[in-house]
Amino acid sequence: MYVCSCFGVTEAQVKKHAEGGACTPRQIASACKAGTDCGSCVRRIQALLGRGACPRRELADQGKPVLSAVSGPDELDESAGLDEAA
Repeated sequence: MYVCSCFGVTEAQVKKHAEGGACTPRQIASACKAGTDCGSCVRRIQALLGRGACPRRELADQGKPVLSAVSGPDELDESAGLDEAA
């Protein structure tokens, strides 16, 4: 069954991303764009995510960092391009 008709994302895809560590609708959106157009599917995504076990949520509850370190030049660098603009 489709959860996000704008991008053709199914329940199975949302569940797969959740198993991969996406714990919030925003993380699901980052993984597959679901919820980023009209937004009508965000509540359904929240319902699918529920309050189940989430490794990242558990780390956050313990006060530990939940984001992985930047690992290479392909990662976002906020300072990139500043020298070119000057």
